[in-house]
Amino acid sequence: MKDLLLVLLHVAVITARVCGPGGVRAVIAENLLLKQQLIVLRRARQRAPNLTLRDRLLFGFGSLFLSPERIRSVAIGVRPSTLLSFHQALVRRKYRRLFSSSPCAKKAGPKGPSEALIQAIVELKSRNPRFGCPRIARIISHTFGVEIDKNVVYRVLSKHDRRAPGGTGPSWLSFIGHTTDSLWSVDLFRCESIVLRSYWVLVVMDQFTRRLVGVGVHCGAVKSADLCRMFNAAIQGRGASRRLSTDHDPLFEAHRWRANLRILEIDEIKTVPHVPLSHPFVERLIGTMRREFLDQVLFWNARDLEQKLADFQAYYNAARSHASLEGHTPLTFASGHTLARAELDNVRWVSHCRDLVQLPVAA
Repeated sequence: MKDLLLVLLHVAVITARVCGPGGVRAVIAENLLLKQQLIVLRRARQRAPNLTLRDRLLFGFGSLFLSPERIRSVAIGVRPSTLLSFHQALVRRKYRRLFSSSPCAKKAGPKGPSEALIQAIVELKSRNPRFGCPRIARIISHTFGVEIDKNVVYRVLSKHDRRAPGGTGPSWLSFIGHTTDSLWSVDLFRCESIVLRSYWVLVVMDQFTRRLVGVGVHCGAVKSADLCRMFNAAIQGRGASRRLSTDHDPLFEAHRWRANLRILEIDEIKTVPHVPLSHPFVERLIGTMRREFLDQVLFWNARDLEQKLADFQAYYNAARSHASLEGHTPLTFASGHTLARAELDNVRWVSHCRDLVQLPVAA
């Protein structure tokens, strides 16, 4: 192997001195590549050629002396892309050898903040949760005389601050909806039937318990009158909350929609414009309805869709556990009921959502 590489290097050096960058050097490289391809094909016989390390080195070394156009014409038993990949591998190895850090050399580039500075930033943030990155940077600079940018503080906190996300207090939606049925959220989404007709679904959920209050269905484009009918159908027989959270969809800005809420004595709370994260719970509910149910079933018309969504509502409220509710379902979380310990060898399985979900129940 070493003898072959030495011969190739001597040939390349001699031809470079005699003929310069072109001419005989390219001819020798083409001949070597063609000959090696014949050797590989003769070795393969009835199966695909198995390239050894020597083959790869030879192909990669030979392709260094050829242009991409010549590689395409020379490649017979090996694809041009294979030769080019061997060439690129040799180039990467070359630069890795040239510029990789050795044990004696120092690593180039900025070292970043020291461990003591990182600890000071994290400690300052933990003791003062309301301090922002610019303020922390100013305090560090004035106290220790260390010039630090606010973006550095942000990167340090995002990597080393292990506190629970969202700060020490609840979000504004959680703060408002701290009791059952004090705040509902509502949103719209579209789905398609078997015959590809568009149906709009209005979802109403309780903010505190994550309970799916109800759904309304409409075929075709939704107007303000249709929106009011869907909302009234979704909450029929379930009372009404004191407040309702909606986004900035033009339908929720219509005069008839606001008049309907005034009749029901419901105060409307708007989310932050163009920020879906300010309306997170109902958006997550819609994603769950799509992934776990609607993407797995087909429906014919509005009545069929309403019946299937009623099955999903019963499963979602009574059987599906929620990570945000510490594993409880919305109904058990609202009632505060805790299950007694049961034996694992006495279990029966119950199907939900038309056999899409099967959950164990202690017998």
